[in-house]
Amino acid sequence: MGRVIGSYAQPGDVYLLTGPLGAGKTCLTQGIGRGLCVQEEVRSPTFVLMTSRQGRLTLHHLDLYRIENPWEAWDLGVDDQLFGEGVCVVEWADKAPDLFPAESCWITLDYGRDEDVRIAVVSATSARFRKLLELLTAAFSAAEEVT
Repeated sequence: MGRVIGSYAQPGDVYLLTGPLGAGKTCLTQGIGRGLCVQEEVRSPTFVLMTSRQGRLTLHHLDLYRIENPWEAWDLGVDDQLFGEGVCVVEWADKAPDLFPAESCWITLDYGRDEDVRIAVVSATSARFRKLLELLTAAFSAAEEVT
């Protein structure tokens, strides 16, 4: 899923990830990095809050797990990443929902019935992400036909 998102990603895209600990937010971000052809390892920036990696586009990876209030994120200068020309992925985005552009793609991850199964709910209200939703639907419909 992450590779599809990263392959499709365009300058200025913002992906907002939510879900419980261990649900796969960082794993999804690693896949997005692969889709963007990022050569460096993508790790969770929980303790540094923000990292950038260069690929086809710059991947800005933010982790808001440790913030106490939304304005802490703003004080870090996240506006440069959110409104820049790279791709911005924010883990724990639900900790500061009012900071993000309206034209963002929300992805909620959760555990499935089995420990190795995850549920992903992708939602976006803008036409910008409509093609991405079509690509994800096609990719996973094809995968289901193979299994």
